[in-house]
Amino acid sequence: MFYYLIALVVVALDQLSKWLIVRNMTEGQSITVIENLFYITSHRNQGAAWGILQGQMWFFYIITIGVIIGIVYYLEKQAKGNKLFSLSLALLLGGAIGNFIDRLFRKEVVDFLNTYIFQYDFPIFNIADAALTIGVVMMIITMLLEERREKKEKLYGNNGTYRS
Repeated sequence: MFYYLIALVVVALDQLSKWLIVRNMTEGQSITVIENLFYITSHRNQGAAWGILQGQMWFFYIITIGVIIGIVYYLEKQAKGNKLFSLSLALLLGGAIGNFIDRLFRKEVVDFLNTYIFQYDFPIFNIADAALTIGVVMMIITMLLEERREKKEKLYGNNGTYRS
């Protein structure tokens, strides 16, 4: 239940921030937070990351519903006892639902976090996107740690003694 609460917090923060952007800024308007590094820029996206698959809403509906079902399944059946994996799934769930709500009700995703990394204008994103990215990174870390544990267990056995 705790991990569903985390997902709910991600969705709430994502939707509140998007509502504030839509309500208080015109599309294309930008507010400087840190010169040449970070801006709040009102942007809309009808596709996925980097603007790919523009206007393919039915594709996103189907994929997102499948992803949400898969995440809930893994939270219920596979992630029990693995806190890092469960947390990564909670972030993925919250991010997926946050952008799904936009696509369903606005027919576009509201993006507003605009960063420049070493003078590269990184694609504008939102809290749901950040949660998805952090969730994926955490999942990769979880898999690497699990692989390392399994190799160590195979090499040393469950009791920690070396096997030849």
